[in-house]
Amino acid sequence: MNAGIFLDRDGVINELLSSRVKFVNKPKDFYLLDGVGQAIRMFNDAGYHVFVVTNQGGIGLGYMKESLLHKVHQKMEDDLAEFSAKIDDIAYCPHKPHANCACRKPKPQMILDLAEKHQVDIQKSYMVGDRTPDIEAGKEAGTKTVLVGNREENQVEADMYFQDLLSFAEWIV
Repeated sequence: MNAGIFLDRDGVINELLSSRVKFVNKPKDFYLLDGVGQAIRMFNDAGYHVFVVTNQGGIGLGYMKESLLHKVHQKMEDDLAEFSAKIDDIAYCPHKPHANCACRKPKPQMILDLAEKHQVDIQKSYMVGDRTPDIEAGKEAGTKTVLVGNREENQVEADMYFQDLLSFAEWIV
């Protein structure tokens, strides 16, 4: 199977806008959401490539340096390793919001680039996000789309809806 699961990071993999986290600009601000380690391990075991595609406009705005983002992602990978789960690759957009770059979601470039790099069949793949731009990027790329969580501001129709990543993983495998 050459299919992929493309995951937004904040709000899908880790806490965001919680009592202890507003922005994830340092490794100490990164907390895996419940069930995420198990879910990603299930994707791994089922033969899916697992990717993270994340807008990180804080870099372009000067709130964090790329070197710190790499440390945050290392913490994510270390935390996932405790569940024997792994991410195959990470793509991020460092540009400011409204920079109109090709890589910032809702544009699909990060998904398309990873799919080409890893020879993933985009039509057999899924984009999982918690916000409208994630779903729009998946649709534009040609993936099936999965909306997780219950944010009220979502205005786009996803192909599927689940409470969290683990619920989706249990359904797909």
